[in-house]
Amino acid sequence: MTHLIETDVLRERYKILKPIAHGGMGSIYQAQDLRLDGRLCAVKVVQNDSGLPPDLRDQAREQFRREASVLARLDHPNLPKVSDFFSEGASDVLVMDFVPGHDLKTLMDEARQAGNFLPEHEVLAWALQIADALVYLHNQDPPILHRDIKPANLRLTPSGLIKLVDFGLVKLLVPDERTVTVLQGRGTALYTPLEQYGGDTGHTDVRTDIYSFGATLYHLLTNEPPPEAKQRFLRPDSLKRPRQINPDVAGQTDRAVLWAMAMHPDERPPDVAVLKDALFKGLLPPNLMRADTTGRLLFDRGVAEPWYEFSDPIDRTLATVAGVLLVIALAATIFAR
Repeated sequence: MTHLIETDVLRERYKILKPIAHGGMGSIYQAQDLRLDGRLCAVKVVQNDSGLPPDLRDQAREQFRREASVLARLDHPNLPKVSDFFSEGASDVLVMDFVPGHDLKTLMDEARQAGNFLPEHEVLAWALQIADALVYLHNQDPPILHRDIKPANLRLTPSGLIKLVDFGLVKLLVPDERTVTVLQGRGTALYTPLEQYGGDTGHTDVRTDIYSFGATLYHLLTNEPPPEAKQRFLRPDSLKRPRQINPDVAGQTDRAVLWAMAMHPDERPPDVAVLKDALFKGLLPPNLMRADTTGRLLFDRGVAEPWYEFSDPIDRTLATVAGVLLVIALAATIFAR
């Protein structure tokens, strides 16, 4: 199937209105559902690789049908509803609810052009909704990974609801089975952890989405994209903490975002629920932090420079008390000898 044009009708039901986005292996269109008056939908057309052997094309198509059927069973307010899927010629087609509004990248770009940052309380309100959607996906049986979380794939509806869209890289975590994604790819480099660079041969799990989620929050809070994981691997000091770029970011948010973006999966939160606690309750495991003599908290892994400084009187008081107790303990040890 070549690019669709306005007035094209698929399955005698979906009338193409206009293109929304084009990618390397697929396109998304806004369409009208001719059977349900007034309903708009998003039609994603995935082009199959004509260079693949017939048996691999059949496997990819079967995988598409299997994954599409799983997506069609999902029901969550922060996910668009998949209502239909079918094959058309050499292409596979996924039909979803059309999500009105603007993507978060557009809102962030507008704020940056005006010389402003997006308010942290707004970003955190969106983060709470995104986290709920990810918890829902990751708790499916088998778990579902999105693998392409980024500001451009998050849409804010006029009612204030965030929708996590574009399931192009969705992956089902089926044990002991090599998975073929609906749309082969590696995600968007700025938000992709190292383990995802191997495509389907890499080891990815829920912590892959956690990295992308953290990188997305980093970008939204700072107006600056994080350096790619490959660059961070070669230059560990290339990642600035969010508070260095936007001083209005709270220390608690700063710590949680960088924890989510740890280079090694084992050094990230084990699941999104734990990351939510770090973002909204400040519950960062104490074994990941240590205090130096200047009162700064240092992250033990993944960030070369100090990335949180005590900025309010309570924090400084607690640091002072901790220092006094440490001196007393050391003195007691010496005199006990």
